[in-house]
Amino acid sequence: MASSIKIRAKLRGDLVEVKALISHPMETGLRKDKKTGELIPAHFIQEVVAKANGKTVMTALWSGGVSKNPYIAFKFKGANKGDEVELSWKDNKGETGSTTAKIK
Repeated sequence: MASSIKIRAKLRGDLVEVKALISHPMETGLRKDKKTGELIPAHFIQEVVAKANGKTVMTALWSGGVSKNPYIAFKFKGANKGDEVELSWKDNKGETGSTTAKIK
């Protein structure tokens, strides 16, 4: 599901700045379908992990309180131009997505 994430990583001084947009419905399980009145089942990302050079540089644990198509940005040290950053997610239904980006 590589197309579910758009990611950019730029080296600024000794910090790598990562910005990503994840396509996901992020349903809380509390909203009702307007046509049927039935509750829409919960479907949200639970974990987002970023790795650089095989090391985990960021982990986020989320719940249903995060908006649809979430945007995430973070910085870390210890990588260089040309290195790859891998971003992956897993949701409460067991679905996953991941992609990589070269640091510019």
